[in-house]
Amino acid sequence: MPQLRKIDVHAHILCQETISLMRKEAPKVGPRLEPIDDNFAVLEVAGSAYRPFPRGGWDMSRRLNDMDAAGIDVQVISNTPQTFLYNQEDALTAALSALQNDQISRAAARNPTRLVGFATLPMQAPELAAAELRRAMGTLRLKGAQIGSNINGRNLDDPVLEPLWAAANELDAFIMVHPTGVAGAERLSSYYLTNLIGNPLDTTIAAAALVFGGVIERYPRIKFLMVHGGGFVPYQAGRFSHGWQVRAEPKARLKTPPQASLDKLLFDTIVHGRPALEFLVSSCTAARVLLGSDYPFDMGTLECVRQVEALSIAETDKATVLGGAAMKLLALA
Repeated sequence: MPQLRKIDVHAHILCQETISLMRKEAPKVGPRLEPIDDNFAVLEVAGSAYRPFPRGGWDMSRRLNDMDAAGIDVQVISNTPQTFLYNQEDALTAALSALQNDQISRAAARNPTRLVGFATLPMQAPELAAAELRRAMGTLRLKGAQIGSNINGRNLDDPVLEPLWAAANELDAFIMVHPTGVAGAERLSSYYLTNLIGNPLDTTIAAAALVFGGVIERYPRIKFLMVHGGGFVPYQAGRFSHGWQVRAEPKARLKTPPQASLDKLLFDTIVHGRPALEFLVSSCTAARVLLGSDYPFDMGTLECVRQVEALSIAETDKATVLGGAAMKLLALA
């Protein structure tokens, strides 16, 4: 039996080499870093600034040191959501996605015992996204992809995305859904609510679209991970099922009860509370809850391993959450 490794499935990267290559490819869109101090910078992408961007996002030595301190053996690295770039021209996003995927693959190859990777895709162009997913999982040997919770305001059940879902199903792909361009942003501008509420809300909308749009039912081989503990989905799953029973609208594209689709969703551990995490594991089973840090962002946590180890759950369930489930789902030796 392979030795259990603690595997963080939700971690982001945008190294300096990637930044330079993206700026060379697209000077007006590519990222730039403006240092704040030794530990933080302002990250600007396509004219939009994010602050503070922690050093671990671009500094591999800092990342590996932080992983060691946190007790994380392996990170599954994905692009920063700021570089989805779904609002750019199709060809440009495709080129920058391919560049990032090459870099993520290279980082994993340079650190083969510590890193594996997810791709990013030009989701506004589903045929190009499908082709890049095939290249990323075939040639680059990435383990799947990270995608946004909506594509320029279109939900993930939009029929235009069918070519991507068909490819992902054929590849048995792991698809991590991350919030972006969150709903209701005009009402969430105060108190950092765009993240505190907006991110889990948009994850919930994405999950509901995948369930009620029949995407999970039609493409059962795709492994969908809903980050940040799945938003409000685990807590409101009963409401989804009740609504399908008593209303016609939820049956429009989903002909069987939603529980079967809900039972296929995966969630990470980023809920920031012991009772909530224990509820998530007990209600969804340990096999569907995967360790996540959201590294290097401030709404993540490097306490994720210790948080799982402190739970009042069976030791076998702790091992499953810490890495056992990820090893199976991602086919890690």
